[in-house]
Order: sequence, then C-alpha cells, then structure tokens
Amino acid sequence: MCLRSEFGETATRLQQRLVAELEKFLPRAERVREQVRLRFANEKIKDRLVSMFDPDARPIRKGKLSTPTQFGSLVQVTELTANTKRGARGLLLPATIQVGNPTENELLPGTVAQLELIDAGSNLKVAALDGGFTLNATRQALAGTGAEVFIVGSKKNSGSRRHQRRLVRYRVGAEGRISHLKRGYGLRRSRLKGEAGVQTWTAWAFLAYNLHTAAALPTRK
Repeated sequence: MCLRSEFGETATRLQQRLVAELEKFLPRAERVREQVRLRFANEKIKDRLVSMFDPDARPIRKGKLSTPTQFGSLVQVTELTANTKRGARGLLLPATIQVGNPTENELLPGTVAQLELIDAGSNLKVAALDGGFTLNATRQALAGTGAEVFIVGSKKNSGSRRHQRRLVRYRVGAEGRISHLKRGYGLRRSRLKGEAGVQTWTAWAFLAYNLHTAAALPTRK
C-alpha cells in the first residue's frame, strides 16, 4: 500500500512524516495479525515480533525471578583491571552486542576480537566469568591469550581455595559495576531503537564510564 500519492504535491512536512510512519508500521501490524492467526492455530511462530516500535528486540530469558522474560538485545560487558584486588576498577572494552538470545560463549569471540584490537590479550593474566560460560569453549576462545580461565560455580577451576575465593569476590563485584552502569549511565534501557540504536547508546554509555574512570586516576608528577 502506498499512501504518499494520496496527498500529492500539496502534502505538508507533517503529513509526509505521518505517512512515512504509517508505511513503516503497516507491515509490522500485518506481522502481528499473522502471529495471532498462528497462535490460535497452535502453529509455531518463527522470528516473533515482540515490539511494534523496536522490531529488532527479542525475548530474553535469564532465569530471574523478578523478570522471567525481558525484551531487547544482549550486551556482553568486559572490564580490564590492573589486578583482582578488592575495589579494582578498570576500563570497559567496546561491548559485544547481538540481537536475540545468544549464549555467553556465542558472544565471546567478539570480545576476544576487541582484546586483539588493542593488543591486550598477551597481557591478560586471568579471566573471571560468571556461570553462564562453559569451561571448555571459553578456554578454547581464550587460548591465544594464555590467561587463566575462572568460571564462578565451576568445580573444574584450578588454584588454591584462597585464590578461588578472591576471584569469586572479584567477579561478584562486577555485578555491582553492571548495576552502576544501569543506574548511572542509562544502560538499563536504550532510548534508541533497533540494533544500530542499541550499539550507539551502549557505546556512548561505555565511553562516559571510561572517561569518568580515567579522570579519577592519579596524575603522574
């Protein structure tokens, strides 16, 4: 359906913008109608549209009791710190983002590529990750860095109990960092729509965080 021709050359800018919005939403409304038909027919719905305003958003289930199902894109946050001591704070790598509900290990190659871009992989001593990663696939992805792989909750981690407790505290502390990014830097929700919008929003949030971190570093005399 083409709505532009009905206004002709006399259409105002507002009318043109409204027509453009209608032409954008009509195919999405048709998809919703088809999804309703499939639902009542007990047929499988592939690539389900969950948002009229953000068609790239996907259902994400992470097992949270408060919000069993969320909608959007997954962002893998990676922070490089000088050590794993209490209160360690570093700089964030550019985020690895993917539409849908990929596993952590599916996002990991993108993070490793960012490490290689800044030549940081060779200096990586330990990678502390949450329980969403699998040990063998993670070790394979990080094999080129030579870093020790520590996954919270895994019984296959190496090192003494003291060493493992320190890395657990370090990784748990990263959850506070993620919460800080959500509350202080707008990472809870992207105000820009689509995959490109999420990329842009997240990049600016990470840049602001890194600038604040760098500004707090002691200056050399």
